[in-house]
Amino acid sequence: MKIALLGYGRMGKAIEKIATDRGHEVVIKVDVDTQNYDITLADIAIDFSVPTSAFNNITNCFKNGVPVVSGTTGWLDKYEEALTICKENNGGFISATNFSLGVNIFFELNEQLAKMMANLKEYHITMEEIHHTNKLDAPSGTAITLANGIINNSDKKNWSLDVTNQEDEIPIVSKRIPNVPGTHSVKYASEIDTIDIKHTAHNRDGFALGAVIAAEWLVDKKGVFTMKNVLGL
Repeated sequence: MKIALLGYGRMGKAIEKIATDRGHEVVIKVDVDTQNYDITLADIAIDFSVPTSAFNNITNCFKNGVPVVSGTTGWLDKYEEALTICKENNGGFISATNFSLGVNIFFELNEQLAKMMANLKEYHITMEEIHHTNKLDAPSGTAITLANGIINNSDKKNWSLDVTNQEDEIPIVSKRIPNVPGTHSVKYASEIDTIDIKHTAHNRDGFALGAVIAAEWLVDKKGVFTMKNVLGL
């Protein structure tokens, strides 16, 4: 499999190592200043760029017949437009806020717990996410996915950053601490007890491995998919 890396920061380098270890070839590395590359040299693109570049990177791939796996967050206000361009060009696309295999299992666990807790009004929901200080967006895309998983399975209507006094909102506390790959927790607290679920990443390898596995799964497919499809969840 010939891979184009759209974004060659720490995640891009981690993906490159895992991809080459699995027998793939990285044929294009697109960084902030890269111009005039031929995306058609690649069988698939893996995008971990920056929010300001992601939409153009991704749609350029669709227009040139190259499927895309994207883990960039912070650009998703244009997600529906990207889907339209993907479908117009019969493209292949997987976008995820987190490609870690463990996190995607955590997403499923979160939704199941939300269903079980939905009618227990004495429990107050709070969320926390912690990332490295170079993380550009807050809350993280993973935290938003977790919040939406609760909203879709309860009477909560929205999430808010930090403290909220609204009963129908989920407060998310975002912390930025050096050298933290990513920690996410969901807490249900009452006067009697507390239920916590938590995922802690130890390094970036889990994110990189999941992205490469997604690319291996997507490379010959057409359509818009999720990590649920990749993992058979």
